[in-house]
Amino acid sequence: MSYKTHLYSSKPIFLKIWVDLEIPIVYRIIPITTSSTRDIYYLYPMKALLVIFLFITASVYAQEDLLAKEYFNNGEYEKALVEYKKLYQNAPSNINYIEQIISAEQQLEQYAAVQTFLEGILKRVQYPAFLVEMGYNYQLSGQPEIAKDYYQQALAAIDERPNHVFSIARTFQSHSLLNEAALAYEKAATLNSNFNFSIQLAQIYGEQGHIEKMFTSYLEYAESNPSVLSDVKRAINDFISEDSSNENNIVFRKILLKKMQQDPKTLWNSLLSWLFIQQKEYRKAFTQEKAIYNREQRSLHRIFELAQIANKDEDYEVAKDIYNYIIETTQSDNTKLEAHYFLLEIEVKTSSKSDYANIKAKYLELLKQYPKKDKTLDLQIAYADFLAFYMNETSEAISFLENTLNEPLSKMENAQVKLKLGDILVLQEQFNKALIYYSQIQRNLKNSTISQEARFKVAKASYYKGDFKWAESQLKILKASTSQLIANDALDLKLLISDNKYEDSLQTALKIYAKADLLAFQNRNEEAIVLLDKILDEHKTEPIIAQALFKQAQLFVKESEFKKATANYEFIIANYKDGILIDDAYFNLAKIYENQLNEPEKAKALYEKIIFNHADSIYFVEARKHFRALRGDAIN
Repeated sequence: MSYKTHLYSSKPIFLKIWVDLEIPIVYRIIPITTSSTRDIYYLYPMKALLVIFLFITASVYAQEDLLAKEYFNNGEYEKALVEYKKLYQNAPSNINYIEQIISAEQQLEQYAAVQTFLEGILKRVQYPAFLVEMGYNYQLSGQPEIAKDYYQQALAAIDERPNHVFSIARTFQSHSLLNEAALAYEKAATLNSNFNFSIQLAQIYGEQGHIEKMFTSYLEYAESNPSVLSDVKRAINDFISEDSSNENNIVFRKILLKKMQQDPKTLWNSLLSWLFIQQKEYRKAFTQEKAIYNREQRSLHRIFELAQIANKDEDYEVAKDIYNYIIETTQSDNTKLEAHYFLLEIEVKTSSKSDYANIKAKYLELLKQYPKKDKTLDLQIAYADFLAFYMNETSEAISFLENTLNEPLSKMENAQVKLKLGDILVLQEQFNKALIYYSQIQRNLKNSTISQEARFKVAKASYYKGDFKWAESQLKILKASTSQLIANDALDLKLLISDNKYEDSLQTALKIYAKADLLAFQNRNEEAIVLLDKILDEHKTEPIIAQALFKQAQLFVKESEFKKATANYEFIIANYKDGILIDDAYFNLAKIYENQLNEPEKAKALYEKIIFNHADSIYFVEARKHFRALRGDAIN
């Protein structure tokens, strides 16, 4: 109805407002009749004044509400009670004020007052959730039998009107009456088949420790609404672990297998695959993913994603099998090329020097077979990297990339090639030429991530050269990089330089360390280890010792000399407890004990030190995860 219709109406107009209590509050607006058009227009300023008045009134109520909340949150319940009663007088149907008055009086142990207050409300309105409040008040006052009777009355109200379940179950849950809340949802779902309370019941069952019922409810929820599958996985993930023998994992697996037998759906294969991935059983996950693909024949994306997960987790045998399956199955040349690319990457990581000639031949064959595909540039860059860093054929690698630059490339592709060219020139210690390529990237793609990466490489090349002042100036800029990884690397290098450049005016130890760092970059790990020994022998009183020990330990790990790496990390822990590398030492030593030396108790003790003594460490989340897994927790 328009405003003018209101003005000319000859009947009273009633505005009905429904609040949370489902109680209608009726405001009567008296119609105004007039024969004068001027009088009608005079009403508009009155409307504006009414709006201003209502706005001021609302502001006052809001301030009083905030004051009442503040008193309640600060534990000043008597003051909160006074304020909420004032608010209640002006809005007797506001459920929040009613609940806060009840809570404040219960905090003050004024149970008789709550009883009287609720009795008055129950006479006035039919709102069964207040039966729960009355029962809970009796429970607090030590009268459980009367409380139980009120709870039964509330549950019986669902029989009369199933929609009451929402407020009743919510009130039960707010008082941690989980059995009653579950009964309420179960009863309503039985009475009305349109109701689906799987998610609410799953959460309640989880809190109760009814794991099988919880898993079943989550799966029913996912089955009825596939779009929530990721949410269901997140919820279930809190109750399973990486350990396949964990009781919860076994229960979840059995439920899924049973569902697959009763009602075969790819949903169950998908969830089973997800469970196997959590347990790092990638071959079993692969079996499920193949079953899904064979039934749906849609896309190999999920299988490719699994291969990437296995590859990243260094389960190379499974990763290779999956990539080979993709090559045999896909009709897309680009997908085949990408799978070949990752297969070669694994071969490079896992092969010895005697295999390098064969790997080189495979690169050349692929480049010949797929000359103009989307992933060919990645393959070209990887091939140049292999030539330079593994076969020590740097001149051939540079020539190959320079020829690539003559191809029609986008700005980004051009930058990728130049970035690798710069790296190979650094490998040859041709720093000035490398800086030219890095600077071109910065100039052509300002403020991009690859530009920031190029700036970091400029700083690193300057650091390798011993030009620490220029390196620092670049690193200061990169501290604000949009890439967190680049920002962290820049900060680490800046701290290394700034912490050690003043100790010795000639910066002898820092220059030796930078040279050792360069040797490590060049894959000359044994030479780098020897050079770091020189620092440890000749600069024993300088702060760079801890950094040299840490770097050397990392190189020992690369060379599979785990006992030597362990000795270095233990020396750091024993002698540099207050240094910035202490959490790094704890974490890396724990990984050696866990993965290489098979001493889980020692690993667990080190992870525990990070959890309790270094909560701000970047390793905190990962340390907690490993600690709980080693402890055998049922819940992550």
